[in-house]
Amino acid sequence: MADVKFGWLSPVAGHAGSDFQPIVMYQEEHILPQALPHFDSVWIADHFYGFDADKKEGFLEGWTTLTWLAAKFPNVMLCHHVLGVGYRNPALTAKMSATLQVLSGGRFMLGIGAGWRAAEYRSYGYDFPKTPARLQQLEEAVQICRLMWTDPHPSFTGEYFQIDDAAATPLPDVVPPICIGSSGEKIGLPIVGRQADAWNTIYMGDDESWTRKRDIVHASATEAGRDPADIEITVTYAGDLPESDAESEQWIAKLRHLTDLGATHFVMDFGHPLDVEPALRFAEQVIAPMKAG
Repeated sequence: MADVKFGWLSPVAGHAGSDFQPIVMYQEEHILPQALPHFDSVWIADHFYGFDADKKEGFLEGWTTLTWLAAKFPNVMLCHHVLGVGYRNPALTAKMSATLQVLSGGRFMLGIGAGWRAAEYRSYGYDFPKTPARLQQLEEAVQICRLMWTDPHPSFTGEYFQIDDAAATPLPDVVPPICIGSSGEKIGLPIVGRQADAWNTIYMGDDESWTRKRDIVHASATEAGRDPADIEITVTYAGDLPESDAESEQWIAKLRHLTDLGATHFVMDFGHPLDVEPALRFAEQVIAPMKAG
């Protein structure tokens, strides 16, 4: 258990409880300077507006926000949770990724998925293909990114995307790992097994479902000639920060159960804590003992 990692998911949304100010702005000032040194990574969602019907929520753009945090906090890994493949041309995604990887000193991990929010796609004028097509687009985008990060003269011809000598120099010294967020058992999870360095998922309390999905990823990796152990399993977990020793023990029990199921990187969504003290309690009473084994 010594290799377990912890990520902090900072909400780019704002709602009535935050006076409609994006929560990440509050956290950057009041929470993250003390809390984030205890975490391995920081994660930012990728949507263009919130989920209230009248669209009053503030909602910051994901790339810009993650880049802002990269400059503010120079010692933490950076990842999106996760980018929608259809929101940006894949060559542009590759170029932006290479740039942030160079500027951050190798701290960026590309988090990407097939996208799911049809209304958001359409409101911004993007096509929203059926799920199998979006997943194929995802796999092609991942292939394009890796080419552009390693080849000074990359070209690619797929069913959906093409590049022709699309240089993304300066090439990053450390090729960004790719975290794919997906749950579909027929197409999505096999793509994870073939292509991903990390898999982002959620745990719904059903060990049988979790194990089945994990095994699909592992079997697909083996079929592709990869070692399943090379795929980091990241799980997003939402809950309240602990206010007591007993609540910290409850967190440890939950997370240790997930490590028994194969999870190695916890992406913690604590919502909108107003005080840093519970975050420091979590660091001392949950993160530290779990990292110690």
